[in-house]
Amino acid sequence: MTTPDEEFLDELEVDVDVELTTIEASRPDEAMSPDQWQVDPAELEYEEASLRSLRGAIEALEGDHTDPGSARLA
Repeated sequence: MTTPDEEFLDELEVDVDVELTTIEASRPDEAMSPDQWQVDPAELEYEEASLRSLRGAIEALEGDHTDPGSARLA
């Protein structure tokens, strides 16, 4: 049986994975000139780093369910 918190974390993890996939697909071609870019690559890198950080926090919290101090010690 899962708790509401576990369900929330599972859903959040799926959402983060979808966003990361979208970012990876949005990268401009290296052959394209900057005036052809749909988005700024620097913004994509910032967004990707933020999402990966959030994903790490989710994973730490998921591991925290078995050992209350594990997320704080990592």
